[in-house]
Amino acid sequence: MCAHVLVAEDDEMQAELIRRSLLAEGHTATVVHDGRAALEAARRLRPDLVVLDLMLPVIDGFGVCRVLRRDDDIPVLMLTARTAEDDVLLGLELGADDYMTKPYSPRELMARIRTVLRRSGRAPAERRDEPAVRAGAVTVDPVRHEVRCEDVPVECTPAEFEILLAMAGEPERVFSRRQLLEVTRGTDRASTERAVDVHVMNLRRKIEADPRRPARLLTVFGVGYKLSGGRG
Repeated sequence: MCAHVLVAEDDEMQAELIRRSLLAEGHTATVVHDGRAALEAARRLRPDLVVLDLMLPVIDGFGVCRVLRRDDDIPVLMLTARTAEDDVLLGLELGADDYMTKPYSPRELMARIRTVLRRSGRAPAERRDEPAVRAGAVTVDPVRHEVRCEDVPVECTPAEFEILLAMAGEPERVFSRRQLLEVTRGTDRASTERAVDVHVMNLRRKIEADPRRPARLLTVFGVGYKLSGGRG
């Protein structure tokens, strides 16, 4: 099995490049060139992901995303040449799952698509053999999208899940805030390294016996954070 990706891009050359990259990754792709066609295709085909250009004719990407979020939960990755912070924030507030600015490399776009599919639970079947990872008392299962601490389920936001998945995969490795920001949001997302501190603070409330004296999710002063491999 593979993911079915709807590409809504009015630049035909860009759309064809994305389509070929998706096919090379083992996905299937449907391409449309305006916002109305994107909404019609999304309703008819129910794709696993929509790659959505912001500057579409007829209905722009903002309008398409607004309708998709009102009617469905299809993941949306927005593409745009507009880099103003207000545009980025609006796209995210409307529910886009990720956001990339042009120009971008096809390789980076495919990596973002894999990440969004994994977060949404719509990853292609060949990725669903990915094993759970463990760091001490914390287990992260990317297949079931579950986190457990001392075998007790832990409810996490998507960003928190991505932080724990990365850190549990390499216990005791120190991650910088920039690295964790890229894991959770990508370099194009409207966020700052300060957001990572907030995610860590929230995670400590969930996995630490005493969040004020963490024994699992540790601060390495002047560097970043690490997840202990001990029982904690």
